[in-house]
Amino acid sequence: MAGVLTIGEIDRDALRALLAAHALELVDVEPEAPIPGSYWGEPEAGLIGSTVYVRPDTPVHSALHEACHLIVQPPERRAQVHTNATDSVAEEDATCYLQIVLADTLPGVGSARLMLDMDAWGYSYRLGSTLAWFEHDAEDARAWLVERGLLPVPARSR
Repeated sequence: MAGVLTIGEIDRDALRALLAAHALELVDVEPEAPIPGSYWGEPEAGLIGSTVYVRPDTPVHSALHEACHLIVQPPERRAQVHTNATDSVAEEDATCYLQIVLADTLPGVGSARLMLDMDAWGYSYRLGSTLAWFEHDAEDARAWLVERGLLPVPARSR
C-alpha cells in the first residue's frame, strides 16, 4: 500500500532485536517471493510458530501486528501457530494495542506514524480512527495486557 512505512525503510536490526526480546525470530524473504504464513497475502507479514516473515515491502504495522499476535500467546500456543493466530476479540484488541506501544521502541517508526498507517490500511474502530480508539476506547485491551504481565501496571492502579 502506497504511503505506509515498510520494513525496507526502517532499521531491521532494531525490529529483529525487539522480536528476539520476546523469543521471536524475524526472517527476511526475498523481494517478490511468497511470504510463508501470510494471512492477508503479500506483502503482508506471515507467521509460523515463533517466526515472523517479512519482505522489504512488508508494512511495518503488519510485521508488528503479527509479532504481537505471538507475543500475547503463551509459548505452548505459539508453537502451533500457522498463518492465523487470533483466539478471541479480546486477544485481537490486545494485539492492536501492543503493536502501537511497541512501535515507540523502534527508531523512525513511533506510535503516531504506526496509527496513521493502520488507518490507511483499513483497521476500523468504533470511534473512527486508531488514535481515538487507543486514547479513549482501549481500556479493556490495556487491562488484558497488564493482567498477563505484558505491560506495566499503571501508576494510579498500584
